[in-house]
Amino acid sequence: MKKIGVLFGMENTFPGALVDRINSMNLDGIKAEFVCLGGVRLDVPSGYDVIVDRISHDLPFYRAYLKNAVLHGTQVINNPFWWSADDKFFNYALAEKLGVAVPRTVLLPHKQFPPEINAQSLRNLMYPLDWDGIFDYVKFPAFLKPHDGGGWRDVFHVHNPQEFFHAYDQTRDLCMTLQAAVKFTEYFRCYVVGQSEVRIMPYDPKRPHAERYVLDPPVYPAKLLKRVEKDALTLCKALGYDLNTVEFAVEDGVPYAIDFMNPAPDADLHSVGAASFEWIVDAVARLAVKKAGLSGKTPELRWAAFLGGASGVSGSTAAKTASKVAAKKTVAKKTAKKAAVKKVAKKTE
Repeated sequence: MKKIGVLFGMENTFPGALVDRINSMNLDGIKAEFVCLGGVRLDVPSGYDVIVDRISHDLPFYRAYLKNAVLHGTQVINNPFWWSADDKFFNYALAEKLGVAVPRTVLLPHKQFPPEINAQSLRNLMYPLDWDGIFDYVKFPAFLKPHDGGGWRDVFHVHNPQEFFHAYDQTRDLCMTLQAAVKFTEYFRCYVVGQSEVRIMPYDPKRPHAERYVLDPPVYPAKLLKRVEKDALTLCKALGYDLNTVEFAVEDGVPYAIDFMNPAPDADLHSVGAASFEWIVDAVARLAVKKAGLSGKTPELRWAAFLGGASGVSGSTAAKTASKVAAKKTVAKKTAKKAAVKKVAKKTE
């Protein structure tokens, strides 16, 4: 019997609906349930063929458990190793490399540093920073937000240097980014499942949190929606996320990718609406069942392809290419050595 587990926190509607949907498929040899765990032995498999992770970003114990589960052959949605390594500033830099529009963004040093850090630890850091240069590049209005965060926590909308410094003084020891604001006329949040299926959901970040999904949207240009879908897939394929949401703010017809590091995206019935909820539950259920067929196979845990600037190349392909290059270098060295020996032999004749 193959088991699919759901690991979750405060969610009430999605986890149960996902388990019920998978079990209602009546697939021979597949069962879904909520994950249950206690102390985790390093030498014992998790007991699950697939785990859908909705909470490990908030609980390090769960994240460590999932990494060990992957080591023993469990397919985890999403990959806990890459999720641990990823951050939003890297996302923006990668998007630009891939040709996806992103706002002008600068990574900033912490306002405050951890207690064990002192002036001697910061000898590589420019002081004072070239604030004028940063502001001239990004321009106001802008958003000051964590380089690795979510849920609109610690996000500040600033319109001038004075507002920026007032906000920056409140960021504690968080590493922040300053990003140009997009004067959007349309805004979309796209659910991407399995790096292949996309549901474009009109969204309004200016509304109260529970009302941000626009359930009665206008008709949008087909060309715009096609580009939004294409860019959402491009980003999720490059990052390797099987479950993600990608947010686009549209200005002058150009969709700018604003936020696309959401590996445990909102899927609550009461926020996304009944139609989108049904789509999400169905798509994730089919993905989990598909992943169950891959259990026992430890995935290729390398990201050298796009980290080295060669996006779109698989980790195994990158490794094979590197091996071929190394082999060619070895052959070249041996050839050069033989030529040198022959040259010396001729001189001594």
